[in-house]
Amino acid sequence: MIDLGNLSEEVRRRCEKVEIILSDVDGVLTDGRVLLDGRGNEAQFFHIRDGLGIQLWQRAGFHFGILSHRSSQAVRLRAAEVGVAIVRQSVESKLAAAEEILEQLRLPMDHLCYVGDDLLDLPLLRRAGLGVAVADAAPEVRAVAPLITTLPGGHGAVREVVELLLKAKDRWEALVASIAR
Repeated sequence: MIDLGNLSEEVRRRCEKVEIILSDVDGVLTDGRVLLDGRGNEAQFFHIRDGLGIQLWQRAGFHFGILSHRSSQAVRLRAAEVGVAIVRQSVESKLAAAEEILEQLRLPMDHLCYVGDDLLDLPLLRRAGLGVAVADAAPEVRAVAPLITTLPGGHGAVREVVELLLKAKDRWEALVASIAR
């Protein structure tokens, strides 16, 4: 888990500004593996803690969205299951898609946290207010991201980001207490 106390003052300030998290799917919300059966049916594995993290982030009044270069029925189903309304699949430019989403929400780029893992994520990671690479991201991605999770993609990395951001905003303890009742 990323320790809030070990962050630079600059990264901490970036965390405090975030109002929307956009996430890649393959390699971030999943471990990057895609299972195809003989009939062309696809299966992906999503971590349950990421789902609860997304729900807690939204319960706290913030936005969460998914950006994927690929298109998958599994992503549509998982997004619906955890209440994610912002879903863009078959995206050629994640930066352009993010700019469109931010414009619709009337949010500036520095209020965006983007979580990615591979080369197609680089343009958006460079522009987002807070770029985050998962622990097992491509070396080029880890090199540009100001924040790197301790967990790999598909193993709770998004939950780790959510917890960090909510702690930076001093909102985590209240959310945990509301669940523990």
